[in-house]
Amino acid sequence: MKIAISGKGGVGKTTFAAFLIKSLHMKGKSVLAIDADPDANLAQALGAKNASEITPLSEMKSLIEERTETKIGAMGSLFKMNPKVSDLPEKLSVNVDGVKLMVLGGVKSAESGCICPQSILLKVLVTHLILARDEVVVLDMEAGLEHLGRGTARAVDKMIVVVEPGTRSIETARQIKRLSDGLGIKNLLVVGNKIRSEKDKDFLLKNMNNFNSLGFLPFNERIIEADLDGRPPWEKDPGGLELVSQMMKYHFN
Repeated sequence: MKIAISGKGGVGKTTFAAFLIKSLHMKGKSVLAIDADPDANLAQALGAKNASEITPLSEMKSLIEERTETKIGAMGSLFKMNPKVSDLPEKLSVNVDGVKLMVLGGVKSAESGCICPQSILLKVLVTHLILARDEVVVLDMEAGLEHLGRGTARAVDKMIVVVEPGTRSIETARQIKRLSDGLGIKNLLVVGNKIRSEKDKDFLLKNMNNFNSLGFLPFNERIIEADLDGRPPWEKDPGGLELVSQMMKYHFN
C-alpha cells in the first residue's frame, strides 16, 4: 500500500501522518515513512532521537553529484536523468522504533520548480518508493505534490488531504484535488482536523461535499504540548491514535 498525505501548512498534516504510521506499525505492517515536505518535521513527530541532526537527502551534495554525474551549480552542465536510487532506502533510512524513516527535504532555492540534479534525484527516488518497494510507504508531502510524476501518482493507493475548519485550508484542499485529478490519482480522501464542535464539522461537510471523507479528529491542546516537548503525539493524545486506527479499520481493508 502506498499512501500520500498532503494539506496546507499548519493543519496538522504531519501529526496525522505520525498517527497513521504508528497505527500501521502496530498492526504489524512493515512501514517506510517518507518526509517529502521541505519543512521536514516528521522525524520529531515519530519520536526520533536527535531528529534535528538528520540531514535531508536534498542537502547531500556529494551524493547528488555522484548519482546524477554532475556538479551542482555548474552553468550549462548536463546530468543523469535516471540516477540509481534502489539502494538509498537501506543506506539512508533511520530506524525509529521499528519504522524506517527517510527525510527527503526539498529544493529551497531559485532553482525550485526547475529541472535540477536535486529535484531529479528526489523525483526518481519517490518513483522507486511507490512503484518498486514491497512494503507500506507513507509520504508526508507538501501541498504542491512536487515529487509526484504522472505515472507514479497513478500507483498511489490513497491520497489523504488533511484540512481544518477554515476557507484557506479548504481552498488548498481543492487545489490538491485538482492536481491529483490531473495526475490520475483515483482515491482521494479528506480528514477534518482540529474539530472543536459540531459547527466546525458541519462547516467542512457543507463546503467539501464533493470530497470523500475519511473522518474527523478533535482539537486537542495536548498535541501542542507533545510538539513543545519533542515527543510523538500519541504520548499525549492516545485517543487520536485510536481514532486514526479506526479510520484504517473501516477504509483501508
